[in-house]
Amino acid sequence: MSVDVLVETTIARPLAAVAAYAGDPSNAPEWYANITSVEWRTEPPITIGSEMDFVARFLGRTLSYTYRVTELVPGERLTMETAQGPFPMRTTYTWEAAGDESRMTRMTLRNTGSPSGFSRVAAPVMEAAMRRATTKDLARLKAILERSA
Repeated sequence: MSVDVLVETTIARPLAAVAAYAGDPSNAPEWYANITSVEWRTEPPITIGSEMDFVARFLGRTLSYTYRVTELVPGERLTMETAQGPFPMRTTYTWEAAGDESRMTRMTLRNTGSPSGFSRVAAPVMEAAMRRATTKDLARLKAILERSA
């Protein structure tokens, strides 16, 4: 069984500012509640092929995984996939101007994956927990960016 979680929010900040902050993996521990650290394997800035080691706490477990950037359209889309980790996962961020105002950005965050072993059995629980967590993460990102305006 696979997981597919898509959440979105609208942030009262220009697209360039939202994409620059959210698209920099170094900022992830500030706005993702479950991510405790990010270490670059390759030199920043982010580009296709960049790799970062993430450590996260999820459902009471510590998870270590390496993400590789597989798609990057600056100011529009960023996709990272696990190069190493407990199960295959893809995370995609998208950004677009919201409405007629250049000061508003709609951001989506989508996580898809195919858990294996015990994680496969727990996929429905994982998906619900991921949806709750990423909804809170986008709310935290919104608060950080709107506060810094």
